[in-house]
Amino acid sequence: MILQSKLDAFKADFEAGKPPYNVPPSMIETMHRATSELIASGAATRALKAGDKAPAFALKDPDGNTVSSADLLAAGPLVVSFYRGVWCPYCNMELQALQEALPRFEQLGARLVAISPQTAVNNRKSVRQNALGFPILSDTHNDVAAAFGLRFAMPDYLIELYKSLKNDLPAFNGDPSWTLPMPARYVIGQDGTILYAEVNPDYTRRPEPDDMLPALRRASPVAA
Repeated sequence: MILQSKLDAFKADFEAGKPPYNVPPSMIETMHRATSELIASGAATRALKAGDKAPAFALKDPDGNTVSSADLLAAGPLVVSFYRGVWCPYCNMELQALQEALPRFEQLGARLVAISPQTAVNNRKSVRQNALGFPILSDTHNDVAAAFGLRFAMPDYLIELYKSLKNDLPAFNGDPSWTLPMPARYVIGQDGTILYAEVNPDYTRRPEPDDMLPALRRASPVAA
């Protein structure tokens, strides 16, 4: 099953309140409101696009090692996925799909990293639960996400909903700001140019991993 089909199936069950979710309609309405407002804000249209230069970054992996975009790009093109957190089932399904596609990326000489505002311990949990062969880097305060134009502040009513669900983002992220990155996927060429960009303010919509393969083939130092 393709990634979006899996996401759609999960969303249908979740919003129908099927066990084990049992989510009331009022909660679904609040989530829809927040998504609609983020779409209407135009925030996604202001994020970095194909043709832009990607900001350089240096972030810690779950083991505390610094991983720099410069070092990654020295080895080949780079795939970057911005990940909201271990608490987000849509994000976890996306990471699993990226893991399945990882051999195809590596055949083209590309590296893959995910970037999350989570603390290292929660990134380790994400890597373990999703059986990942690539790292999730800790982006404290969503600063790198902001440099890509992805960071947004959650509205007060959505914060209250998250609190009611015991979804304590300040605890997950070690940051009191209640900000998140819009889900996004980038392919960055070795010269730092963004070759592929997909940003969606609707967190239930994600591109297929294979959508990036044409850009990776163009960027690849390895014969496709």
